[in-house]
Order: sequence, then structure tokens, then C-alpha cells
Amino acid sequence: MAEKRDYYEVLGLKKGASDDEIKKAFRKMAMKYHPDKNPGDKEAEEKFKEVNEAYSVLSDPDKKSKYDRFGHAGVDPNGFGGAGGGFGGFGGSGFGFDDIFDMFGGAFSGFGGGGQQRRANSPRKGKDLQKAITITFEEAAFGTKKTIELSKYVACGTCKGEGTKPGTSKKTCPKCGGTGQVSQMQRTPFGQFQSVTTCDQCGGAGQVIEEPCPDCKGTGRVRKNVTITVDIPAGVDNESVIPIRGQGEPGYNGGPAGDLYIVLNVKPHKMFRRQGADLYLEIPISFDQAALGAEIIVPTLDGKVSYKVPAGTQPGTTFRLREKGIKYLKREAKGDLYVKVNLEVPTKLNHKQKKAIEDMGNTVTEECYQKKSGFAEKIKELFS
Repeated sequence: MAEKRDYYEVLGLKKGASDDEIKKAFRKMAMKYHPDKNPGDKEAEEKFKEVNEAYSVLSDPDKKSKYDRFGHAGVDPNGFGGAGGGFGGFGGSGFGFDDIFDMFGGAFSGFGGGGQQRRANSPRKGKDLQKAITITFEEAAFGTKKTIELSKYVACGTCKGEGTKPGTSKKTCPKCGGTGQVSQMQRTPFGQFQSVTTCDQCGGAGQVIEEPCPDCKGTGRVRKNVTITVDIPAGVDNESVIPIRGQGEPGYNGGPAGDLYIVLNVKPHKMFRRQGADLYLEIPISFDQAALGAEIIVPTLDGKVSYKVPAGTQPGTTFRLREKGIKYLKREAKGDLYVKVNLEVPTKLNHKQKKAIEDMGNTVTEECYQKKSGFAEKIKELFS
């Protein structure tokens, strides 16, 4: 008889591994060699037994202590058999049948329902769809309606989504008896278990179609181009998403239809820049308008408005026009419009115009300039 391997080696661990490391390693190795995953593989079955034997010792504090001190001689020569037969080492180790059910995704049944799979023929929601559309800046600001065309699956009109030829009906699956599942008994190192799988004849539906619909070929759905009207509320922004409930693809087994999600792409504006519900605009003004003050025309999304620029306005000054921005998406208030004035210096001057500017420069002293006179004072202090 072959000599037993070191239990830590069996689990791929080093001596002194913690309880969590032992449990994690066992889960991994048991998953790898489990008979359900390796049907008919004798070598995998032996390794599975070896893994469970190692775990039954290392998961028991008393046995682990003896094994760490004396090796195989320190534990029951029958391995885990002396712990009550079978896999008694699981008792008190913090790893039980519930862990096995979790680990193998509910492949077993017959233990209080903990391992039952979700019925494949239960109602299921249809597939959600997504459609991107492009709108203008103004449409995003004021709201609009859009008509879109979408290619999607819809319930077959000939069979009303049943999948059967008109005048016929579905029959109970002869293999699973309408349950959508088939079971078989299987012997494992844990004992005898009932393995439940989806019926391969009806695909889990519990019913079969003997005479399929000629239009949908039994699927109950056909692809079709449909037209949908989308209400786009005022205040949406780029990448806003509008859900339209029930406009996705049909559900399964009487389940609800999926949803359609409209993703918006908003074109940029030629003049305005948006930040949330606020708008930003830059307007060029002349020197005389900035120096003497002037009434200027400011464009807004609602039309033109007049604004009084005060005398002595500096380049880069920003004024706020309240509630001239975009409506907030979920309330009636609007954002503001921020207007930045930029001083435009003339570049094409005739002789007379140049002479006038020179005369003004000789007449307007440094004291007339707040920033220029302050800068001159700083230079004097620096070099005095």
C-alpha cells in the first residue's frame, strides 16, 4: 500500500497554515476533484478522498495538534474513519453541508431545499435595450419629442408569443413531466445524493412544441423595426439616460418585457458653454465701452436682453444674469448666465484714428489708471 502523503502537501499548504488558509485550500481542491466535475475519473475520485481525509484531520484542532507533533502516527490509523465514519471530520470544523451546497452552486437536492436550483421555466424579464440619439443644445435646454426607429424582438403576432402553430398548444414534456428538471441518484464520498439538472428535451420550460409556429419557428418572437416616441424633458445633459419601461424585448414564460434606455448625445453650442444648469458666455467690448460704460446686447437662450456695462469695467470682468441659464431637470428653477467681457483692441486704424488715440494717451495720465498707477508705485518701492 502506497505511503500516505503529507496532509499539508495534499492541500498545497505549508506546515503551520491557519484555519482560514486550510479551509480555503480545501474548497479549491474539493472543487477541482469533485466527482460531479470529473465523472468516471477514478484518479480524481481518489484525490478527492485524499483531500477530504487531509481536511478532516487539519480542520480538527485536536487532530491537527497531534498531526503537527507526530505526523500520521499521531492520528487515528484509519484516518477520518474513527471520527464517526464517512466524513465526520466536518463536525465542529466550521465547514458543513451548507458550504458544500454553496461551493457547487446548489447541485444537490433533498436537504431542506438548500440545494434546489432556480426553476428554468419560471417567469423571467426580457432583455433590456439601449439606443443612443443626438439632440441639439436647444432641445436639451427646452425639452422635445423624438421619434426613433428600433430593430428588436417582439412577440410573434401569429402565435401571440406562444411559439405554437395557430390552433395547437404546447404539450407537457414527456421526459421531465412538466417540471423542467430531471434528477438522478449519484453515489459520492458524502453518501448518496440526488443530482438535479435542467431537462435537455424542453430546455427547462416543462413543455414542448410539437407543431411550431411557421413565422417564429417556435421561438414566440420575431425581429421587427418598431417606431417609438421619446419625451425628452427640459434640462437633460450630455450622456443623460431616459428609461422607457416595457419597451425592451419580450419576457420569458410570462415574465415582464425588458426596458429601453435612451442615451443622449447633446451637440455643443456655438456661443454658450454649459456647466450643470449654468451657462457661460464671452462678449467682446471696445475700449470706449469699457471706459465710459455702455448698454450692450447680450444673447440668451430665451432671446436678446440689454445689459448696462458700468464705466471703468476691466477686461475679464464677469457679470451674472440670474435665471438666464437652463432649467434644472427636477425642479422649476433655472440656472444663471455668466457673461465675461473681453476688451478688444483695434488692429486696423487709419492715420486720424491713430492720432486720436495718441492725443488721448497724452491726456489720460497714470493716475487715471488704478492698476497702472499701483504697479508704478510697486516699481518705485522695488528700486528705491
